[in-house]
Amino acid sequence: MNRVEPPVAADDDRPVDLSGDESVLPEQTSDDTDRGWGERSDTNDDRLWEDRPPHWG
Repeated sequence: MNRVEPPVAADDDRPVDLSGDESVLPEQTSDDTDRGWGERSDTNDDRLWEDRPPHWG
């Protein structure tokens, strides 16, 4: 018995439902973060604010 498969639609012909609220692509990928680049996520901003010179206000 030979089974005949239905033809597969090309990507351009395939329907895509975009009516939902979910986004198709994320705003930011995990590779586009400090951790994705292998950098540490903590900053030393607090230390820099504490060590600023008095004339900076």
